[in-house]
Amino acid sequence: MKKKDTVFVPVIIALSIIIPLAVAALMYLPETLRITTNNDLSFLPTVHAVLNGSTAILLMLGYYFIKNKNSKNHRIMMMTAFIFSSVFLVSYVISKLSNDPIPYGGEGSMRYLYFFILISHIALSVPVLPLALFSMYRGMTGEFEKHKKIVKWTFPIWMYVTVTGVLVYIFMYPYY
Repeated sequence: MKKKDTVFVPVIIALSIIIPLAVAALMYLPETLRITTNNDLSFLPTVHAVLNGSTAILLMLGYYFIKNKNSKNHRIMMMTAFIFSSVFLVSYVISKLSNDPIPYGGEGSMRYLYFFILISHIALSVPVLPLALFSMYRGMTGEFEKHKKIVKWTFPIWMYVTVTGVLVYIFMYPYY
């Protein structure tokens, strides 16, 4: 293991475990521990959709730039996509802690489709964090062969999560 890996790899692994566990734990807080605010935060699902959609666009632009050997713009797009995803995560937690859950009201085949998309979105959102962190770390340290190997997984999973995040919003829109 390289010297820098002895610091960053354990940090990435720790964050990849702690953050999903913390998010899951926060979702199950008793009602008495939820955030109460006089501010109306019902606009946050729209913000989440915009952040997810923007992240998907940034990921596509990053892909375009690297395919055209423009590593500077690739790096900017990918770092911005990670920042947008991070802002989304913080906003999502705030939303879940401050707003009552809203059930999906659709019926029939749309209900099955919605839950398939939602469950796959949630399941794949967990590995996005370590994949994105390792991808960025390997790219920033110039370990491009390792970077290429991991982004073969990171890109499609991250793209799926961002696009399905928007789809979940579209499905839920009538109920907000």
